[in-house]
Amino acid sequence: MDLRSDTLNRVRVCSACMRGIHQLVAGFSKGDAISNEAIVLRDLFRSWGYSSEIFAESKRILPELRGDALDAQLARDRVGPEDIVLLHLSIGSLVNDLFPQLPGRKVILYHNITPPGYFRGVQEEVASNLAKGREQARQLAGVADVNLADSRYNADELVAMGFSQVEVLPLVLDLEKLEREIDRRQLKALQDDKTNILFVGRCVPNKRIEDLLYAFHYYQQSVDPVSRLILAGSYAGMESYQAYQLTIIKDLKLRDVIFTHSIPQPMLNACYRAADVFVCMSEHEGFCIPVIESMVMGVPVLAYAAAAVPETMDGAGVLIHEKRFDWIAEMLHRLVRGQGFRKAVLAGQAERVQRYRSLDLEARVRDLLAPLLASA
Repeated sequence: MDLRSDTLNRVRVCSACMRGIHQLVAGFSKGDAISNEAIVLRDLFRSWGYSSEIFAESKRILPELRGDALDAQLARDRVGPEDIVLLHLSIGSLVNDLFPQLPGRKVILYHNITPPGYFRGVQEEVASNLAKGREQARQLAGVADVNLADSRYNADELVAMGFSQVEVLPLVLDLEKLEREIDRRQLKALQDDKTNILFVGRCVPNKRIEDLLYAFHYYQQSVDPVSRLILAGSYAGMESYQAYQLTIIKDLKLRDVIFTHSIPQPMLNACYRAADVFVCMSEHEGFCIPVIESMVMGVPVLAYAAAAVPETMDGAGVLIHEKRFDWIAEMLHRLVRGQGFRKAVLAGQAERVQRYRSLDLEARVRDLLAPLLASA
């Protein structure tokens, strides 16, 4: 008798018997918000006693992360009729077409799909994927047993696409990572005599980095010449958009604009720790995690009131409704130097963080999945 073969068969039988809650994501990479949430949820589902895997398009899984995510095509064999499958809907992808073909009960978690117009003339492939994603989203209306979105803004968008009974599940974040490790060399380099204005996020057209550059121009020229702008985020695939920004920097004669590109978490933590203020000029966000992260790190936030940003701010920080760059420069000065105003803003943000931390997101996930868990 082949004991090794018999053991392998027993493992397969046990694996088949263990009910699972599996996830589909378009891509899987370090630092990506959806990837991070998928990991947190996977660990949560496993702690409940379920088997749980993350499936993604093979070409969109970073090579070093292939132990954490599996090729989406494997889901056809791994997902059984007693399982639950959760689709993270965020862009056009083959996983969106695969999702309705799989057995088991189904859940959609919508993270928003950026309108493709922002990418036209900048990155046509991304624009096409976004347009495809919006069409796929409409076709998925009525497919899932449970429909979720990570903000009311996103939920309303799903309803407009024909979905019904959409519930809000705020992003399940690992905020502890912000304090675990800080790159001391990076922190020391940034803690000099310069005022640090920070933006964190993928540097893509809907983020309106150019508007941030114009605001920084007014700030550096008229308010505080000893200042630095830190743009912490990846430009992968967006090189033409970065070239446009470099042209603006040259034309405006801006100094000390740092593009960090993709950086490890300890270096990002150092950027947050060294920041005097966080600024977001984005015109389309389904949630905007860096707003919450900045508040956790005690950094005052100034943001443009677009899409889901006001919902995420939840009354904290400073919201602007017009992009008057001279006015923004003065407001930045108040947030950096106006001790009383800064203290009041930080107090409001601390209360917002407390409200977020007080959410029992594990209980919320379990409650939203309860109809499916009861029959699993």
